[in-house]
Amino acid sequence: MFELFPIADPVPWPFTGPFWHNATTIIVYLVFVLKLGPMLMANREPFKLRGVLKVYNIFQIIFNTILFVLFSHLIFWSKAYPNLSCMVMLPINHELKKTERMILYLYFLNKYLDLLDTVFFVLRKSYKQITLLHLIHHVVMTTCCHFFIRLYGFGGHLFFSGTINSLTHTVMYIYYYLSSQNPNIKQSIWWKQYVTILQMVQFILTFSHSIWTLMQKDCEVPYPLIFIVLSMSGLMLVMFTNFYIKSYFKKKTTKVN
Repeated sequence: MFELFPIADPVPWPFTGPFWHNATTIIVYLVFVLKLGPMLMANREPFKLRGVLKVYNIFQIIFNTILFVLFSHLIFWSKAYPNLSCMVMLPINHELKKTERMILYLYFLNKYLDLLDTVFFVLRKSYKQITLLHLIHHVVMTTCCHFFIRLYGFGGHLFFSGTINSLTHTVMYIYYYLSSQNPNIKQSIWWKQYVTILQMVQFILTFSHSIWTLMQKDCEVPYPLIFIVLSMSGLMLVMFTNFYIKSYFKKKTTKVN
């Protein structure tokens, strides 16, 4: 289907081409975490993976911090987008286009790297953490990133959500790292609760920014792109809010009663 449309950006980058690249990755991912992985682990002791997780979480902290700095630098220091309410992708011949393309491509790759979270859950037999929300979140993020780049190119409107998401993931992986090293933090609802709140805030900001963009007259950000970001952030906000209510609000109510 998507091969009927020309690739928006003329510079070919690995894994940003035909949609079947993404579809194959997602299918393999889901088959492994839902079927194959649990089958392979059925008669095995869970792997501890402490060393692997330590390295992985530290890498993610550094990587997402770098992404956040790069996103912020291009937006606020280089002022690639003079109007934050209408962040249009830079033209191909713009002096900052290579930088814009590189930053979003790194962000795109990191969405695939995030899939390892679930793989580690399977290997550690932490199946309770493989929730519907978790799976939908990963599938939606990877698929939408590929879809956007394929049909609309690198940068522009996506930079706002990318900036916030990178910051959120930095905090999230700091929590993952600390909880993997300190059992007391892992058992602390306070940490989990506020990481979830931060995730909800990012979707509120992303949703609001798209509404703001939609309200601008003569803005050249493609409407389909705006509506997809609205739909994606709206869906994630509803699901994370539902998770928050079930995980924290109802638990507090039960304790009081």
